[in-house]
Amino acid sequence: MGQKVHPHGFRLGVIYDWESKWFAEKDYKDRLRDDIELRAHILDLLPDAGISRIEIDRNANLVTVTVHTAKPGIVIGRGGARVEELRGSLEELTGGRVRVNIQEIRTPELDAFLVARSVADQLERRVAFRRAVKQAVQRTMQRGAQGVRISVAGRLGGTEMSRRETETAGRVPRHTLRADIDYGLAEAHTTFGRIGVKTWIYKGDILPDEVEEEIEEPMDFEEEAPVAEPEPEEAPAPEPPPVEVVRGPQHTAISVEQQEAVARQQEDA
Repeated sequence: MGQKVHPHGFRLGVIYDWESKWFAEKDYKDRLRDDIELRAHILDLLPDAGISRIEIDRNANLVTVTVHTAKPGIVIGRGGARVEELRGSLEELTGGRVRVNIQEIRTPELDAFLVARSVADQLERRVAFRRAVKQAVQRTMQRGAQGVRISVAGRLGGTEMSRRETETAGRVPRHTLRADIDYGLAEAHTTFGRIGVKTWIYKGDILPDEVEEEIEEPMDFEEEAPVAEPEPEEAPAPEPPPVEVVRGPQHTAISVEQQEAVARQQEDA
């Protein structure tokens, strides 16, 4: 799967965002074609500006274009003349208002497309492909990348049969969704055909917000547990008041002879 799925598309909505931000229902294909033409137009006007990617944000009456470049001075020009020229040409192409933003790439050695483009330019100048690839890998790792993988394919060295050569350093977990893997593809146009250059750069993991919450520190069992204070003794419950028992008249059993004696005494009286 790591060889068949695009690393950016595989992670869209997880750790990456879309490069084109707009919504369309019936005219989706027209806007998609406009985005492709707009990006191609910018790259044709500024081929030497080190442009890595172009973000497009479409609103109701405004198209915002953000250009990520390693050489902002070339894109801006003297006094911003080149930017104004670029904005005018984009307005003619789109037929509406266009705003151009320039975003500088601080470390181009950690940008996959710029690394691939650098290797492709060296191959066009007939530099040995193994030397170009190994130097690119070393520069990327020295800049702090956790892993890099560069693959070149085509008629390497002008041979009759094409082949693929790969150079890897560090680790590149291409199946891990949280892994921040930058991917770039460039082509070298040589006299004996095209040579494709693919680059993967692993910069670390991007954790979601719920995972970044603070985790409670485990309890240290070696420390003495605090002595619990003695609980106050409960007061004894009051005794219930004595209940007076009212007894009825008591009856005593007497014999028959005693009954007759009592009867004679009553008659004599």
